[in-house]
Amino acid sequence: MRILVAEPLAAQGLELLRAHHQVDERIGLSPEELAAILPDYDALVVRSQVRVDATLIAAGRRLVAIGRAGVGVDNVDLEAATRAGITVVNAPTGNTVSAAELTVALMLALARRVAAADASVRRGEWKRSAFTGVELRGRTLGIIGLGKIGQAVAGRARALEMTVLAADPYVTADQAAGLGVELVEQAELLARADVLTVHVPGGRVTRGLIGAAELARLRPGAIVLNVARGGVYDEAAVAEALRSGHLAGAGFDVYEHEPPAGSPLLDAPNTVLTPHLGASTAEAQVRVAEEAAEQILDVLDGRPARYAVNAPLLTPETARAIAPYLGLAETLGRFLAQYTRTGIRSLTLEAGGELARHDTSPLVAAALRGLLEAATTERVNLVNAAHLAAARGIRIVERKTPEAGAFSALITLTGQADGGAPTVAGTVVGGESRLTRLDDYWLDMALGPRMLLTRHQDRPGTMGRIGLLLGAADVNISAMHLARSVPRGDALMLLALDEDLPDHVEAAVRADPAVFDAWVLRLGPEPPEARAQADPS
Repeated sequence: MRILVAEPLAAQGLELLRAHHQVDERIGLSPEELAAILPDYDALVVRSQVRVDATLIAAGRRLVAIGRAGVGVDNVDLEAATRAGITVVNAPTGNTVSAAELTVALMLALARRVAAADASVRRGEWKRSAFTGVELRGRTLGIIGLGKIGQAVAGRARALEMTVLAADPYVTADQAAGLGVELVEQAELLARADVLTVHVPGGRVTRGLIGAAELARLRPGAIVLNVARGGVYDEAAVAEALRSGHLAGAGFDVYEHEPPAGSPLLDAPNTVLTPHLGASTAEAQVRVAEEAAEQILDVLDGRPARYAVNAPLLTPETARAIAPYLGLAETLGRFLAQYTRTGIRSLTLEAGGELARHDTSPLVAAALRGLLEAATTERVNLVNAAHLAAARGIRIVERKTPEAGAFSALITLTGQADGGAPTVAGTVVGGESRLTRLDDYWLDMALGPRMLLTRHQDRPGTMGRIGLLLGAADVNISAMHLARSVPRGDALMLLALDEDLPDHVEAAVRADPAVFDAWVLRLGPEPPEARAQADPS
């Protein structure tokens, strides 16, 4: 496959990608230039400068993955990527140490007034008394957001003999205590902190998290730090608190607008400002490049990514357990769509046996891919399955049961349609997908790419007549299965075929006096050339 790297990436990450796929580095292209070449690529790798908006995503008709070599994905339109079925991955752990160390560096620089003292010496001054600082030992650090970076900062602060508080709704008191941190509510944290640092993601929820009211709750002479995301602090409120003397200092590495031209922080006193250097260490550059590259490779190879931003996170155990059943779920969805013939209003997937112990969302996505294949030219996968189903008014129900009959695992799909509630079930035996149930009929037959299904009256000679029709058309039968309710009642016959059934033979089968209905089922994946012809783009 082809991978486009649109921003500088460490050599180690490039080497990983090139070991498996074709990689083109095109740095510094305009949005229009990127959009012009993106249709030829399966994956796109960016850092923080290229904005992957809806227009660019629409141009990437082949895109399967977008990799952000860094933590935040503010520059990627996640909603557009999700609609397009594109997996977006980031590198959330690669810069943990670098960001934590920069946070501590800013804290120390402000406590000892390093930047101001340096500037004074360079002016030829020697004003030692003007730059009296404070010790951090014994002071209290308040951390809002005790994720990986927050934890790394906490460990370093404890080494400086600081008291560490944290506020995080997703962390328990026991977890915090295990890190030597006291978990408190945000209001208490603000009231007790001598130094405040935030380590939360950007977005609507955290925008303006620390404004004038929050700053006013801090102790006079407090220091505030931001090595997280721009916009978390109200920069104007921070500047005003610095000018009034309520804050003793502010260390910022990220800003609401970058570069921060016009930011009130630029002319505020007692600041140390850096140009978004949280991940700017040689070690972090290598780690984020490798982390992003590894996940791009996972997605291109059909494996779940560890840090997919817009898809459920699957444990390795779950991924291994459900992998053999993904093809079965897709084939059953394809079977149900062709068997029903009318639109399905709701789809219920029941996972039985060992599958019930795992996250079944990938199975639902696979079933929807098969179900919707003939109804849409859009890619259907774990990323956008729920979105596409909702857009078509299909309600999704997931159920789990420890029961799987005689099998270790069983997938049952039931669709609600105008014609009733057709049900199809199957399992995997020896790596082979097998059909075990169709409505009220119990079966045991391998699912092939081409099949003929008849519902007919159970009377002598019916099978023979249909067999003769297929033989005369040189259509070979590779397997067959019969199921019936009662002798000489309604019956099903399912034939696996080596060749496609000609239209005139299908018509002849339907015309047989004993046949109530017939279906020609094409259960193999649609050939790529057919998809291309069906895609108006």
